[in-house]
Amino acid sequence: MIYFDNAATTKVSKEVLDSFTKALEIYYFNPSSLYKDGIATLEMESKAKKQIANCFNDPSFEVIFTSGATESNNLAIKGVCYRYRRNGNHLITTKIEHPSVLNVFRQLEKEGFEVTYLDVDNKGHVNLEQLQKVIDDQTILVSIMFVNNETGTIQDLSKINSIVRKYPKIIFHSDVTQGFGKIPFDYSFLDLISYSGHKINGFKQSGALLKKQNIDLVPLILGGGQQNNLRSGTQDVPREIALSKATRLAKENVESHYAYVKTLKKHLIEKLKSMDSIIINSNDEDSPYIVSFGINKKASVVVEALSKKGIYLSTKSACSSKKEASSYVLEAYNLDKKITENSLRVSFSYQNTIEEIDTFISELQTILKTIK
Repeated sequence: MIYFDNAATTKVSKEVLDSFTKALEIYYFNPSSLYKDGIATLEMESKAKKQIANCFNDPSFEVIFTSGATESNNLAIKGVCYRYRRNGNHLITTKIEHPSVLNVFRQLEKEGFEVTYLDVDNKGHVNLEQLQKVIDDQTILVSIMFVNNETGTIQDLSKINSIVRKYPKIIFHSDVTQGFGKIPFDYSFLDLISYSGHKINGFKQSGALLKKQNIDLVPLILGGGQQNNLRSGTQDVPREIALSKATRLAKENVESHYAYVKTLKKHLIEKLKSMDSIIINSNDEDSPYIVSFGINKKASVVVEALSKKGIYLSTKSACSSKKEASSYVLEAYNLDKKITENSLRVSFSYQNTIEEIDTFISELQTILKTIK
């Protein structure tokens, strides 16, 4: 099997699995219990949170464990909007966000919030002039992803931050799910950060929201008041420990993995450029972990044919692949309709190899020649 769909999910690493298994045996107690082992379990949760905050370059971040980036995005966006609505009702995001961001904003529009969806250029970069222009005295939240999950486009969060910081009441949130542990970066200036464990060789249903201490949120899940009343429900401490381990490993290896995967992307691009009727959507400055390219055949048919050869990749985001035929992300890039409807996404891991790319290219060439 050749697995090129790491932007959809990654394989759990042995180190993370071992950490989880050990924690299951020792820290299975309810961390809200008052006896010794319950208190010890709560202390392990606290240690896991501190380790995660340090991995994001600011030990003062408050870490809220969630079921993944989707929940983190919902808590960040709704939590801010409901808490600070008295300060304004204008929100800013982009047209190329993950569905767990876009669909939240669409719901908030129905509740009376005004949302500006920023345009992107043909490389997927946010229009900074438009951002500056649309901010007004009612703006309370800017939410812009770090790395796009379909194309690998990297947004310049530092430049965006320099604009946002001119307005003290605006809160800056970013979904960094496809960037953390892959792109070397200092995230400490962000107010709210969402990420997911299963994109960094951790578990599904595992993630966190990091927030600055001065920001308050309205919780989405009410109950016993766990995690400072921000996310009620009995904590799964072994899973939290595993997320902490996956986060630390991703942080420690980000530089070496980034350098290695860059060689994979370069090799793939060179091979694709030698083929007829291939349009490469991703750019050199994008994340090396994701390569999007258009083909002159029906993309879903090609993906199915490749899967029969044991090569797994996708047409676009796994969250959207079974829904609309065309990619709304590529549409926002103003690409030709044939490209928006028939593009493939290769997404790498540090575990992939040059040899796998060569095998993939060989099979792809054969399939493109044989299918109608």
